[in-house]
Amino acid sequence: MPPPLKIGITCYPSVGGSGILATELGSQLAQRGHEVHFISYEMPFRLDTSQANLFFHPVNINEYELFKYPDYTLPLSVKMAEISQQFGLDILHAHYAVPHAVAAILARQMLGGDRPRVITSLHGTDTTLLGKDPNYQPIIKHAIECSEGVTAVSQSLREQTKSTFGIEKEIEVIHNFFEPREPTKTRQQVREELGLEDEFLVLHMSNLRPPKRIDHLLKIVASSRHRDRLKLLILAGGNFAPYVPLVKELGLEKQVIVKDYVLDIENYLNTSDLGLYTSQHESFGLSILECMFYGHAVLTTNAGGILEVVVNGETGFAYDVGDTESFVKGLDFLIENQEKLREMGNAGRKRAGDLFNSERIVGHYLDYYRNILSDDESTSS
Repeated sequence: MPPPLKIGITCYPSVGGSGILATELGSQLAQRGHEVHFISYEMPFRLDTSQANLFFHPVNINEYELFKYPDYTLPLSVKMAEISQQFGLDILHAHYAVPHAVAAILARQMLGGDRPRVITSLHGTDTTLLGKDPNYQPIIKHAIECSEGVTAVSQSLREQTKSTFGIEKEIEVIHNFFEPREPTKTRQQVREELGLEDEFLVLHMSNLRPPKRIDHLLKIVASSRHRDRLKLLILAGGNFAPYVPLVKELGLEKQVIVKDYVLDIENYLNTSDLGLYTSQHESFGLSILECMFYGHAVLTTNAGGILEVVVNGETGFAYDVGDTESFVKGLDFLIENQEKLREMGNAGRKRAGDLFNSERIVGHYLDYYRNILSDDESTSS
C-alpha cells in the first residue's frame, strides 16, 4: 500500500463551487489518511478543522501605505513556502490559476528543488472571464504551463481552455463530486420552519453573481401559471439585496425565501421538489449535482459543462440561456406531471451516484497525484 501523501490546498474560501469542491476534497483525502493543509486568507466555507489529518493555516495580509492596494499573492506564496518546508508537502494543489497557482509556483521557486509539485485545478473563471482580459491572460497561461499537473472540471472547460490560451499542455478532466449527508430534520419540520403547507418548492443554490442570471430565475417563477402555489427557496452564498427591487416589481414577495450561507444544505435539499438554474456560464454545475443526489429533477441552461452532468429529457430539461419561455413551460409541465417529476429525479439520483460519487472522483485525484509524483521521480533518476 503506498504511503500517505502530504498535500497543501489553496482555494477561495467564499461560497462557490470551487471552494466547496476543494474543501470536500481535502476532507475526503484526510479521511483516507492523507495529511491535508489548507492555506488561505480565511477559513474555507464548510471546512471542519476538528477532523483528523486536516489543518488550516491563515495568510496574513498587511496593508502598507506604499501599496495603493493590499497584495495577496506574495503573502500567500510566502505562507505556501513556509508550510511546504515545515511539513514536507508533496503536492501544492491550487484551485484557480490566479492567484493561487501563481503563488504556488513562486513558493516552489523560493524553496528550490522539485517539491512540492504544483497541480492547478481550473474551475472556469480563469478561462471564461479572466482569460479574455489581456492583463491576466499571459500570467494564467504561464501558471498553467509551469504547473506539473493541470485538471479541469469538465471536457467543455478543457477544450475552451486550450482554445483560449493556445496551449498544448495535457489537461486531465476530473469532474466534481458530492458526498450527500443524511438530513438532521424531517421534510415536514423544514417545511414548517419555512412556513410552507402544500406549496411546490423550487430550489436554487448559488453565489448570486451576475452570470447566475438571478433575474431570469425570478422571471421564470413569476411567469408560471402555478405561481400562487410556488415557493422559490434561494440558498444564497452572496448578497441578495440587489435583486429585491425585481422581486417587488414582479410581485414575488410571498414566493421568494432567501437563506444566507447555509451549512445544513441537506435539510433543504431533502425538502425541495425541483432544482432551477439559469446560469449564463457554468463549467460544471455543482449545485445541480447536489440536487440530483437528493433525487430532484433539474431545469437548467445547457451552458458549458452542464450537459456532462444533466441528461436532457432524462434527468431534467436543459434550455438555451435566456429562453425563459421554455423554462416556464418545463416548470409547469413538471408541476402538473408528478410521475414524470419522480421518474427524472430517480434517474438523476442514479446518474449522480454512479458517475460523481466521492470514491470514484477522489480516487481519480489520488491516482493523478501519484502519477505526477512518479513522473518527477522517473525524471530525476
